[in-house]
Amino acid sequence: MITIRFVNANQTERTISAAPGQSLMKAAVDANVQGIEADCGGTLTCATCHVVLPPEWLARLPAATPDESDMLDFAASPVQPGSRLSCQVQLTPELDGLVVQLPPSQH
Repeated sequence: MITIRFVNANQTERTISAAPGQSLMKAAVDANVQGIEADCGGTLTCATCHVVLPPEWLARLPAATPDESDMLDFAASPVQPGSRLSCQVQLTPELDGLVVQLPPSQH
């Protein structure tokens, strides 16, 4: 299992465990993490699963695709250097201990 720590904009935290192979968005939705809306269900047609990852975790991920980068233009909260759509982040054992910052709003 992979441990993921979600930090809300108000700095409250929630830690969950998830299976490798699923998306970060799916893990968050399955665990009822507040702050991940996932309106499109992970089809890369909205930006309501926007998260911000610290640089040390971004280095462990493939770069965002052009489609993901384009969709981030529609995020409700300002995009930051570590912004990603959680539907596009596949969980792997290398991401055990991942820290995820949630933006103030998805809408």
